[in-house]
Amino acid sequence: MQNSFDIAVFQGDGIGPEIMAPTLSLLDHLAAGKYALNFVDAPAGAAHYARTGESLPAASMAVARAADAILLSAMGLPDVRYPDGTEISPQIDLRKALTLFAGVRPVTIRPGQPTPLALKDGQTVDFVLIRESTEGLFHTQGRGEVTQDEARETLLITRAISEPLFRFAFDLAKARKAAGRGPGKVTCVDKANVFRAFAFFREMFDAEAAKHPDIIADHAYVDATALWMVERPWAFDVMVTENMFGDILSDLGAGLMGGLGLAPSADIGADHAVFQPCHGSAPDIAGQGVANPMAMILSAAMMLEWLGGRHDMPDMVADGDRLRAAVEAVIAAGKVASRDLGGSAGTSEVADAVRAALT
Repeated sequence: MQNSFDIAVFQGDGIGPEIMAPTLSLLDHLAAGKYALNFVDAPAGAAHYARTGESLPAASMAVARAADAILLSAMGLPDVRYPDGTEISPQIDLRKALTLFAGVRPVTIRPGQPTPLALKDGQTVDFVLIRESTEGLFHTQGRGEVTQDEARETLLITRAISEPLFRFAFDLAKARKAAGRGPGKVTCVDKANVFRAFAFFREMFDAEAAKHPDIIADHAYVDATALWMVERPWAFDVMVTENMFGDILSDLGAGLMGGLGLAPSADIGADHAVFQPCHGSAPDIAGQGVANPMAMILSAAMMLEWLGGRHDMPDMVADGDRLRAAVEAVIAAGKVASRDLGGSAGTSEVADAVRAALT
């Protein structure tokens, strides 16, 4: 049984290295004596592009391909762009190169967690948004057609990507149901009433749903979904949608949780997976030691759970659950909170509180 794992580490831009450092320390603390995590640095990002002219060097891509998992911090800087004006985004390049078709965005609200929602005492929210991450309206990223009078981008939805995406969604709903975290339901979020491409998307979803009679399957238009995520988010379990729709809805989900500082994510394919916070690089606070590391830490917890499940390592799965529970305990206690959550604690203080909360 494999007991040692290579983790490709993309330090990121802005606050990226500041939130990555305590996360790696927590991972080392959890792994001690049970398994080994070998962190391999992979330079990339906007600052690297400004220095070298490369945003994702071939050597870093090779490190990512060879790794057992990829841990990626916040990427991009607003004043560093490609000549065509688009942002430096190696994370999107990784998704496409490694065919990471399932973007997993958990949305959880526990008692004591700050949220703009008017939840009843003790009421919780726990659902997962799955965003297709390689095609959709991002298909022609950086390659759209622009003339003096018009611009065009191409939406692409393929069977080769959509079918495994839907299998992933139904498998996740089954796993959540078995763990007592959901009723076993998958919602297809689309705009099938307007676009033929989304009617095709829904048709493939329905074909997969027919193979899972033990799982509830339904549909929702994306605009209605945005409304229902605010009005009744507890009604969702697993949602699956196109790339651009998922990009927008995942930020809404982060807002429901209290902000992007609490929003982890994973981009998962058949052979590789990237784990990263949903927020940006926040260059305005970089170097001040005040960034919230929780989304990065929660992304690392997702990595442990994925690696442990993939390699049949219950200790690693349990450590992922422990790490997530520790973050939730710190949030619920409310004694140590970063600035984005209304407190004054710095990055190291928040990370220390999470370590102290590990059980």
